Amino acid sequence: MAEPKKIRIQYYRSAIAAPAKHKLVVKGLGFTRLNQIVEREDSDSIRGMVKAVPHLVRIVGPEAR
Repeated sequence: MAEPKKIRIQYYRSAIAAPAKHKLVVKGLGFTRLNQIVEREDSDSIRGMVKAVPHLVRIVGPEAR
């Protein structure tokens, strides 16, 4: 069985002045501190969360489309 694809996401800008919904998206992605990099399953729901806050997070690594 093939291993599911992963993407690496970096939290690179503070969400202090962002709307509450954006803060919830950042928290939902699993970020707890600035400049943190997490690895998540490459699914449509995760891609949608990243697309909702492109000014706060970015996809890093060779998997970035």
